[in-house]
Amino acid sequence: MELTHEFTVDAPVERAWAVLTDVERIAPCMPGAELTGVDGDTYHGQVKVKVGPITSQYKGTASFAEMDQAARRLVLKAAGRDTRGQGNASATVTAVMTEQAAGTKVAVHTDLTVSGRVAQFGRGVMADITGKLLQQFVDNLEARVLAHDGGERAG
Repeated sequence: MELTHEFTVDAPVERAWAVLTDVERIAPCMPGAELTGVDGDTYHGQVKVKVGPITSQYKGTASFAEMDQAARRLVLKAAGRDTRGQGNASATVTAVMTEQAAGTKVAVHTDLTVSGRVAQFGRGVMADITGKLLQQFVDNLEARVLAHDGGERAG
């Protein structure tokens, strides 16, 4: 299923790029996510997601398939397996950053595939949940990383 979201961060595009491509810094901002290790360019972790009455925990990997700093476009591929063996999830997330007067707009396109119990929920429910998770991520990013970063560390 394809999902599209947008958000804006209160930072210039160069700083937003540096922060949003630093997986180790931003992983703690994603609700339910935990980075458990890094092996070269592959990030290992787990994420716990509640969809309706179902809570699933996926363990897997993510890596950048593409990082075009000049175009401010990145592609992240992630795949995980439910820790109780009740399905799989994979996603290709494409983000494009555009400088705005009030910061940086980030357009996010996600191609999400899920199997198992979570797959019974339709696109509307999944779009709603991913939208809420993304908003919590942005709020956490603003409060935990950007507010304390002061622009001093840009990469």
